[in-house]
Amino acid sequence: MGSIRIYKGMPPLTEEEIAELERNKPKSDDEIDYSDIPPLTEEELARMRQSRLRRQKNKLAS
Repeated sequence: MGSIRIYKGMPPLTEEEIAELERNKPKSDDEIDYSDIPPLTEEELARMRQSRLRRQKNKLAS
């Protein structure tokens, strides 16, 4: 995560693109502002259940 891949034949990045990549680079957890997310109440936490992912059955072609 966070790496830039340059492929053969790609034009070089412009200064604007480099600046945008710098602005959007991954942040550490300490730098992320979570203040706009309301805290969960005890009732909401009590109602939570673990999610179970369903596996899709492979259908064989006949």
